[in-house]
Amino acid sequence: MRITTEILGEHPPLLDIAINDLPATSWVRNNEGLIGFGEYKRLTLTGPDRFEKAREWWRNEVQQLDIQNNVHGSGTGPILFTSFSFSETEESVLIIPQAIIGQKSGKSWITWIGDKQPEITSHHNLEEPLNLQWSGSNGDEWRSRVATAISAIKSNEVEKVVLARFIDCASDKPINIRRILRNLSDEYPSTWVFANAGLIGATPELLVRLSKSLVTSRILAGTIRKTGDDEKDLALAASLARSSKDLEEHEYAVRSVGDVLAPLCSSTNVPESPFVLHLANVMHLATDVTGVLIDSASPADIFELVKRLHPSAAVCGTPTPSAKALISKIEGISRGRYAGPIGWIDARGDGELGIALRCGQLDDSHQSIRLFAGCGIVSESDPQSEYAESQAKLLPMRRALESH
Repeated sequence: MRITTEILGEHPPLLDIAINDLPATSWVRNNEGLIGFGEYKRLTLTGPDRFEKAREWWRNEVQQLDIQNNVHGSGTGPILFTSFSFSETEESVLIIPQAIIGQKSGKSWITWIGDKQPEITSHHNLEEPLNLQWSGSNGDEWRSRVATAISAIKSNEVEKVVLARFIDCASDKPINIRRILRNLSDEYPSTWVFANAGLIGATPELLVRLSKSLVTSRILAGTIRKTGDDEKDLALAASLARSSKDLEEHEYAVRSVGDVLAPLCSSTNVPESPFVLHLANVMHLATDVTGVLIDSASPADIFELVKRLHPSAAVCGTPTPSAKALISKIEGISRGRYAGPIGWIDARGDGELGIALRCGQLDDSHQSIRLFAGCGIVSESDPQSEYAESQAKLLPMRRALESH
């Protein structure tokens, strides 16, 4: 099957593009990234070897394509959109789109499978607002689980654990994925806005980017809610940067990534102190870790990096086996693909995968969606404060739905 990539002229913003009313798969930040249309192939996977199975399937599919890439560069040619589950027992989804539009640094391109280049149109929304009904996990019950986790930490069962919760939203009519993505992109332009098989959201956290041999990971852990008052928020940012509780939580997450990358890289850069990342509704302690893969006959590829990095302490805890066991014991929910690696991989092995946060999973009818949020629990955590933080993390998706 022939797959062709050509330079693309003027076009609407990525999240406004439509091709034959095909469903969209996206990974877009600041109007740059990739958006796919339709499905040439899809694979669902489960099991502890899901990353190896994904690598094998993708390599086999690429070998069967007649690639005519007249653009070259990262993100051009065949693209695999990935959405891996948090737990090995749940389903991961891999999608090869029928057509892909990419944009980076002022350059745009189109990739399509088949003989004829598809026609690009604009996607318009004229729907009336949705009538939404909210329900979900009981706050008292979740705070009790946080208290149980704190006790386990103080008993030295685990150093840090991340506990998730959810709320459900039912709509009187189908939820328009594209409109949710645009709302998220407008309000949170510095996040990666994604859609893959009904999982939609806007994540500020980059698990791993591989560009040739350069590896990058952005770690977020430690959160404070913004007030909307610039002067007060500057003071809150300073308090976040000094908070022993948040610095402890952040250090665990950074260490978990640095320890994975060090043996795979000839050099790594792990900043000594985090910076404060400002989003529309919250601020996070953030650290960008970088490394250069060891130059060998068989350097680590992006599937190997994702396998080793997931789950990081930012979404699971530390030590990882103990934190995973505690999550299974007390969390009481199915995460699905929430907090799993999501993004894209190209035929050369370059790619960009974030962590599926600030997101929701649509049901098949698109009239119900489950929103997720999680918080890192350490010895100094307080159940009430953690609940307030989880509410703040649910806000981006709630606002995107309510302004539908």
